Amino acid sequence: MRMLELKTDPLAAVFDAPETWGEVTAPVVETPLTRPALEAKAVTITPPAKGGLSVPLEIDAVINRVLLAASPIRSIAQVVDIGSSAYRRLITTSGVVSGWVSETQARPETETPNFSEIAPPMGELYANPAASQAMLDDAGFNVEAWLGEEIGREFARAEGVAFVTGDGVNKPRGFLTAPTAATADLTRPFGTLQFITSGAAGNFAATNPQDRLIDMVHALASPYRQGAVWVMNSATLARIRKFKTTDGAFIWQPGLGPEQPQTLLGHRVVEVDAMPDVAADSLSIAFGNFQAGYLISQRAETTVLKDPYSNKPYVHFYATRRVGGTVLDSRAIKLMRFSV
Repeated sequence: MRMLELKTDPLAAVFDAPETWGEVTAPVVETPLTRPALEAKAVTITPPAKGGLSVPLEIDAVINRVLLAASPIRSIAQVVDIGSSAYRRLITTSGVVSGWVSETQARPETETPNFSEIAPPMGELYANPAASQAMLDDAGFNVEAWLGEEIGREFARAEGVAFVTGDGVNKPRGFLTAPTAATADLTRPFGTLQFITSGAAGNFAATNPQDRLIDMVHALASPYRQGAVWVMNSATLARIRKFKTTDGAFIWQPGLGPEQPQTLLGHRVVEVDAMPDVAADSLSIAFGNFQAGYLISQRAETTVLKDPYSNKPYVHFYATRRVGGTVLDSRAIKLMRFSV
């Protein structure tokens, strides 16, 4: 018997089925699976023209900065908040005089205290940095917060210098710019600081230089020694830390723990970068009770004005701070003058 091969039209089933009338479907053609050929990438991020320009730069949100030490004079001085620049402080330059009498003896009039008026010179610190609006919108870190921190650090540095060497013209008057004399407290005019000589021009004495430091401590009256501190820069401190007694012991005493400060002759040392280096006739070391001896007057807060209108397309951050300072009690601070 001969077998017949039935060849049918692929569309015949579509027309023969009543339920599919009116619809035409294309036949499914199966093709064998093939593995695509490997191709080398032509776009890379290494050359800028080959695609590197399309990859955005990633900037760390933490910005490193050059560290500038702010003066710690504010932490050891007397600080008062004021409401206006017309601030005055009265201080007595002499005390009440008393006397001994018998039961029936007359009581003559005694001396009354003398007053001196202290008026700290005031000045206004300001900063006015600007940033474009696009920078504020698109930067990868908080530009406003960063500028605020930078302004605060700069204000602390600038006022710290003024507390030490300011001339009092639109700024605080530093304690190193006060009048100085070698005379003792009872004979020296009020407002004049006493200095102790180092024993050599522009240097410490060649023999027993620590003796002048001891003289400096005891030149300060005993009521002021409680809470007195040394003030000098790190270069001067490095020289003093090498001083030894006759038996070879260092006069510098390291702290026994993190809560106990290092001391010099029993008193804490405060490093202030604004203090001058040792030179001829320089006043490079101060010792005293700065809570009693130096007064800082200030407005309570720093004022910041954000100005996006004056200089488009830049946004200005105008910050101001009013600060004053002066010597309050000239008997509470002693200086070392590097001279014979």
